[in-house]
Amino acid sequence: MSVKERKERERADRERLIVATARELAEQQGWDAVTTRRLAERIEYSQPVLYSHFRGKREIIGAVALEGAAEMAVALRAATSAADGPRARVAALARAYLDFAERNPAVYDALFQLDGGLAYAREDTPEQLKDAFAALLECLAEVAGDGVHPGLFTEVFWAALHGLATLTRAGRLLPEDAESRVELLVDRLAVI
Repeated sequence: MSVKERKERERADRERLIVATARELAEQQGWDAVTTRRLAERIEYSQPVLYSHFRGKREIIGAVALEGAAEMAVALRAATSAADGPRARVAALARAYLDFAERNPAVYDALFQLDGGLAYAREDTPEQLKDAFAALLECLAEVAGDGVHPGLFTEVFWAALHGLATLTRAGRLLPEDAESRVELLVDRLAVI
């Protein structure tokens, strides 16, 4: 291995460490606790080293969001591939989405609540975000209904899931009705 290759590998390792540490800190204490000073202390590198990877917290949030989008896409595809039939796939998708949001609140915030400097629903949208949407679309396109644009249906279904995730997390919905909400969403929105 050349010196250049080793340095590139070390740089990539440092970048992964920064993102993992930011994510861990955010999950434990919230995004307000994530500062470049705290990250530098935790990873045992100077702030200038951190700034050589990311220009600031916004870019770190974006990196966490991209990592989270990739993980969400994998989770959604795994859940839907194990289900038999359109209704079961849509229900599995909804449950997997809500479960991801519940288990990863800081990542979910990075994806959908905070400014990570990422473009959504545009040509320059990062591939990880496009793939997460594609994971929703792959399942939901088959239940959009005649004359309904699959992408538009996916956006509406996704918005409903996001609303459920956000309201549940804020304590605005009764936890014991979570499964009934999924069933209602699947039965009323999807054409199965």
